[in-house]
Amino acid sequence: MAGLFFVKSFEEDFWLKTLKGKKKARFQSLQNIMETGEIRPNTKSFGKQSRLACSIINQNYLGTYRSQGIIFQTKAEPDLVYPFDLVLLTDAKKIIVQYYRIKNKLGDYYAHKLIKGSEKFVFKSFEEMLKAYPSAKALWTAVNKFRQKAGYQPLPEAKKRLVGYCEAIFHRPIKIKPVAIYGYTKLSRQIAKKYGLPHVLSAKKFYQQTQKKPRQKARRPRRRKII
Repeated sequence: MAGLFFVKSFEEDFWLKTLKGKKKARFQSLQNIMETGEIRPNTKSFGKQSRLACSIINQNYLGTYRSQGIIFQTKAEPDLVYPFDLVLLTDAKKIIVQYYRIKNKLGDYYAHKLIKGSEKFVFKSFEEMLKAYPSAKALWTAVNKFRQKAGYQPLPEAKKRLVGYCEAIFHRPIKIKPVAIYGYTKLSRQIAKKYGLPHVLSAKKFYQQTQKKPRQKARRPRRRKII
């Protein structure tokens, strides 16, 4: 989609993982993505079909699922978009924000089911989603109201980070144009250097850089001719 920047986050080793049964396994490396220019669907969770879940960077969405990954552009259109982490629409009674706390037990965590009526938060496009929820505050209120109506406790403020990024879903492999690598680790900097890509600490930093207006050179005053 022209003009939009997407994010695909990775674990610390820069491999995408998938589930084989209840066990996590390596699926696709960043090296393979750079060589083929393609990302394949790897996510299996919450009873949904295998999919590629990415985030779209926007002034309302500056967070990421993990703290390292690739920023890219693509001509492919998402099949659907969720306005937050899909876990907020599941029957999980204990929702965990920090990925490192669940990464070794994804099989159990991803076994939760979606709450009936959750399809109201499915959108055909990013633009349609922004019209429905133009701010994080409106989104947070709506998802809490939905969960409470379904019989669940309201979400504490500590879980608000999960509405800091959306999920753009593709049910097929997509061709991409790599734009940057983000992350705080030495490996993320090394990977960016290897592939000749800019390195930024976070997707938020990247977005802020794209919004900066280039400085205009100060014009020198013209000298008056002395007659």
